[in-house]
Amino acid sequence: MDRLVYTAMTGASHILEQQATASNNLANATTTGFRAQFDSFRAIPVIGGELPTRTFVVDSTVGANFTPGPLQPTGRALDVALQGAGWLVVEKPDGSEGLTRNGSLKLDENGVLQTQNGLNVLGEGGPITLPPGTPISIGKDGTISSIPSGSSPNSIQVIGRLKLANPPASNLVRGDDGLFKTKDGSTTDADPAVSVASDMLESSNVSVVDSMVTMINLGRQFEMQMKLITDAENNATKATQILTMG
Repeated sequence: MDRLVYTAMTGASHILEQQATASNNLANATTTGFRAQFDSFRAIPVIGGELPTRTFVVDSTVGANFTPGPLQPTGRALDVALQGAGWLVVEKPDGSEGLTRNGSLKLDENGVLQTQNGLNVLGEGGPITLPPGTPISIGKDGTISSIPSGSSPNSIQVIGRLKLANPPASNLVRGDDGLFKTKDGSTTDADPAVSVASDMLESSNVSVVDSMVTMINLGRQFEMQMKLITDAENNATKATQILTMG
């Protein structure tokens, strides 16, 4: 009897974790560049002094869906979207690198190129500083150019180049801040094959319909686990009554 209760209890516990993941995906259905999360669970035997006759559920893989989301034009010069695979590299508060697909950028009061959350966007030589009041354009390879004030339209000045990386998806993990990073925390190399589309942003790749269906299915699975626990309790009560009569 305890095996049934233990299995149902651990199953219900992890179904709640899956519900939290599905809820988080729905909450970020409109977040720029968001990558949908998914959980994968498996049953393993309980190892102890006795024979491994009981099992419980563990979270074997927590990953992300790296399928690109649809691109939306914005007409804003500081908006960039990555075409296909690749990441923008930003500088986190602790100095380490973070990877993001959210290309909604801005300039701080000192002209430093940043994300909307205030993280410095890294170029191939470090943070990028742009001259104030100067119109800029971002090329397909991430090159940032401008035309200095008073110069002819042909006097294009290259300011810097975005650091665009493309590490293997299997080597990436999502941090608590929503940014991705390499599993060992190492820095990434720039990949010249990564391209960007200017004046555009990438939408979230979360499917609202799929997420809603997933939440409904998980709700039914949770009810089934609760029904198993109730059945186990009823069986134990009946067994106790029989033993008492005997």
